[in-house]
Amino acid sequence: MTIRLLKIFIKVAETQNMTTAASQLYLAQSTVSQAIRELEEHYGAALFSRLSKRLYITEAGKHLLYYAKSVVSKFDQLEYSMRKDCQVEHLRLGTTITVASSLLPSILNQLKIHRPHTEWFSLTANTAKIEQKILKNELDVGIVEGEIKSPDLIRLPLVHDRLVLACAAGHPLAAKHEIGAADLEKYPFVMREKGSGTRELFLNTLKQKGISIQIKVEAPFPEAMRNAILYNDCLAAISIRLLENEIKAGTVKIFLNRSGAWDRTFKLVYHKDAFLTESISFLTDLLKKYKSPNKLEIANDRFLTL
Repeated sequence: MTIRLLKIFIKVAETQNMTTAASQLYLAQSTVSQAIRELEEHYGAALFSRLSKRLYITEAGKHLLYYAKSVVSKFDQLEYSMRKDCQVEHLRLGTTITVASSLLPSILNQLKIHRPHTEWFSLTANTAKIEQKILKNELDVGIVEGEIKSPDLIRLPLVHDRLVLACAAGHPLAAKHEIGAADLEKYPFVMREKGSGTRELFLNTLKQKGISIQIKVEAPFPEAMRNAILYNDCLAAISIRLLENEIKAGTVKIFLNRSGAWDRTFKLVYHKDAFLTESISFLTDLLKKYKSPNKLEIANDRFLTL
């Protein structure tokens, strides 16, 4: 029994004539007759009575007609929904907090303008969580700054970024033009949560140099980190992109790492077996256009030497 047989049966029941049903379905009359025979053999019951060359639906036929119309209607809805849905591209995007705070609004706006038929969903989390969600097929693609551990994920480094050491303009270190390890060990820090790419990069650098710091505040959001810098005399390792307004206003001073060890890239990440949709290709090309805020770096004359 198939949907095709049920559709033929419904048409015969509506027209009470196999010739008319065949004509409306653009089928040969023999095909229609064969379809009714198959159904009757399948259910072991006569579906029509044939009297004086006319068809009369039987009780068994009426019973089948009731359910056949429901089944065919549901099937047609499924067909319509699937065809409509397949014309719409879906994009499940994960971004780290740094990326979400600096680039995501622009990215989503560009998707809206250039990919209006793309249905997108965006999740903000740290690098470790985004990696796990891509591996579980809960996200299609991620934009992260941290290190990806799984060999099953492809990484495309596309956007330059840089960590800086930041302090408030009134902090004791703000008057210096060069600081070192001893200065870091002397003052409290605000730090991102575990799993953050920013935290991992910064602490790995300190570990390699044998430097120990005081983490007094753990803050998962850039605004909380900025407040700890501005109002709680904390030092912070943070993306220069997140302090653009404060640097321009002079309320925050930054130190660049002379070694370049804090240079990094925002990476587009997806599963090696993933189908690369047009929206993912668009996202790849879009990220290549984002530049690092070099003017803020060039204007800076404070450095950290480790």
